[in-house]
Amino acid sequence: MRLLLHSFKLPKLSIAIKRRWFGFAFVLLTPIVAFLVLNWLYPLTINVSYSPVITASDGSEINAFLSKDDKWRMRLEPDELNPVLKKAVLLKEDRYFYYHPGVNPAAIVRAAYYNLITGKTTSGASTITMQVARLLYPQKRTYRNKAIEIFRALQLELNYSKDEILQLYLNLVPFGGNIEGVKAASVLFFHQSPNQLSLAQAVTLTVIPNKPSSLRIGGQNALIVAFRNKWLNYYKREKAFPADALEDALQEPLEATRLEAPKVAPHFAYRMFRNYRNQPNIKTTLNRRIQEKVEQLAYNYMQRLRYQNIHNAAVLVINNQTKAVEAYLGSADFSDAAHGGQVDGVRAIRSPGSTLKPFLYATAIDKGLITPKTIISDVPVDYAGYRPQNYFGNYNGNVTIEHALATSLNIPAVKLLDQVGVHTFVKKLQQAEFSEMKRNGNELGLSLILGGCGVTLEELTALYAALANNGNYSPVRFLQQDTTIVQKQVFSPASAYMLNQILTQLLRPDLPHNAQNSAHLPKIAWKTGTSYGRRDAWSIGYNKNYTVGVWVGNFSGEGVPELNGTDSATPLLFDIFNAIDYNSPNNWFSPPESVANRAVCTATGAPANSFCSDLVMDTFIPGISRVSKCSHLKKVAVSVDEKYAYCTTCQPETGVLQKWYPNLAPEILSFYNAEHIPYQRIPGHNPACSRIFQEFAPVITSPASEMEYILEREEKQKLMLYANAHNEVKQVYWYINDKFLKVAPASEQVFFEPTRAGKYKISCTDDQGRNTNSYITVQFL
Repeated sequence: MRLLLHSFKLPKLSIAIKRRWFGFAFVLLTPIVAFLVLNWLYPLTINVSYSPVITASDGSEINAFLSKDDKWRMRLEPDELNPVLKKAVLLKEDRYFYYHPGVNPAAIVRAAYYNLITGKTTSGASTITMQVARLLYPQKRTYRNKAIEIFRALQLELNYSKDEILQLYLNLVPFGGNIEGVKAASVLFFHQSPNQLSLAQAVTLTVIPNKPSSLRIGGQNALIVAFRNKWLNYYKREKAFPADALEDALQEPLEATRLEAPKVAPHFAYRMFRNYRNQPNIKTTLNRRIQEKVEQLAYNYMQRLRYQNIHNAAVLVINNQTKAVEAYLGSADFSDAAHGGQVDGVRAIRSPGSTLKPFLYATAIDKGLITPKTIISDVPVDYAGYRPQNYFGNYNGNVTIEHALATSLNIPAVKLLDQVGVHTFVKKLQQAEFSEMKRNGNELGLSLILGGCGVTLEELTALYAALANNGNYSPVRFLQQDTTIVQKQVFSPASAYMLNQILTQLLRPDLPHNAQNSAHLPKIAWKTGTSYGRRDAWSIGYNKNYTVGVWVGNFSGEGVPELNGTDSATPLLFDIFNAIDYNSPNNWFSPPESVANRAVCTATGAPANSFCSDLVMDTFIPGISRVSKCSHLKKVAVSVDEKYAYCTTCQPETGVLQKWYPNLAPEILSFYNAEHIPYQRIPGHNPACSRIFQEFAPVITSPASEMEYILEREEKQKLMLYANAHNEVKQVYWYINDKFLKVAPASEQVFFEPTRAGKYKISCTDDQGRNTNSYITVQFL
């Protein structure tokens, strides 16, 4: 066995062979060790500043900005690389790019040979990787710097994939001036993305970097074509591309010139740039077709309005399914410096006029206070000195909720806000991210529903989009990667549906003139608004697909007598809907399961009572809406001659009639009296009755309670006394500081002259013994 093992022993290596192996290992390992040491001492750093590029939803470039070092250097994404361009570049610059480690030894030997025999540099050996190294670390062309370039190329290959290195090359290659990279060249020379380049255009961008100073687009196009065709013929010999494509490319003219960067949606682009400037490619949800159509419509529309001294408009278009912003117009003319064209009207804080009313009505519906057929009074009111008026200065008496909203009556809206509560409504708007509500919500009063607050077009349009989505509010989306939709149920599906039905009605004053006869009237729900002083005109509409918000006015805040939501903003709204969603499927919002129908009395909108004769169908929310029955009539015991009314205390056993009388609210009675509208009066109560009534005491409407009045003493100014009294009241008794002043008919205005400064107690007692007190303060100038 030992002999067998001994026979298989390896021969001993001689000292000379060992030295040879050691020398070979030293030669092999020394460069590797040296490279690793140098790599540690001089690490590769890549800090390329790219031009932020704003792209639309289809990937097209809509706007761009210079990089931090003032270059047009747009980052090429992997999916934007045109295969034709890639193949042309590789065949021309480095056909063995995917096979060498960053340096091509054969090319180095070949270049050294030709340079040696010619005595000058006639051939280079730079691979694409080496060119990237030179572009990242530009130096003069010397042998020392060439060695550094090779070192950096090896570093690149160590840290990046071949595709990443090729992408770096295509992003950094120069095209003359401050243009770098094939994407910037494609956009600025041809106004299209790199993946849309033709073969001739791709080869053009391949040859220009060889002589970027002399081959300038627009200046040396003929020279560029000659150089381009030289390489196209080379590709033809190499059979790199189909023959017919090469023939077409050889015949394709070059009419390109250096163009300005795209400037679509400038306000939107600047906003995206400010928010996402660290992203080289900002991929937005903007729909380029819709954006350009909106820009064209708004610009042409404002050319007509400028003769009325109206110069600015803003538009926002939201996709109701995705919550994506598909059009964003900050102003109709960005270049109009004379009228603040660079102001972003989508974000500007303006007075909303009547545009908040639908949300108040939806809140009241959800609280069970109203339904569409509920009756509300439209008569003069006074809230501690605040006396709202309707747009046209008129009053309508009793109206339905749907009529009050469709005709945008102010007084019913203020009364409803008083019932809902300002704080409750402000909380609702805070849910919808209204910035001014969050900052100043505690300072707002009843006037906010008529525009006494600040909102933006973006906030309003997003909240109207909630009505198109069953009451679900979502913040709008600007970026494609923002795919998560966060929803808040700010209104019930039932109230949203009722609002949709009301806001679709065409018999309303905010339908533009002659629009009802138009064959192109879009089927949308919409609401207009006009701010105090006619400074802002709004019209916001929606269907199942889109919500569109339009604002028209002057950024200077100047009011214009002709400015109003109906005729200044709504025509543009209709034009936009006809342009972006013309002849959309005629399906409308379906009633949710939470909605039901019931018969109600037309006099009150409450469920019918036994004495109700005129009924109408109304929608309501079971379990939420009020169920108390109608009480528009009351049965009164009167004498046979109907001269006196009796209560249970004084009603005689005989000679009594039971008769129905209108059960009118005191404010309606006062309105009827002021407008001389006849109504059936309840006879005065039996004067022999000793009972003192407590209910339905007079309501003092003037002077306003807890108010301070400043009067001119020398002019001997007087204050008016007026109260709303019950139907059966014939006369009232006025007292000042508990001293009798005057007896007067219930509907008569009484005046008194204060004689001293200080507090005054004002009392009103009706002929039933019911009393109300009010306190005011008087100061003299």
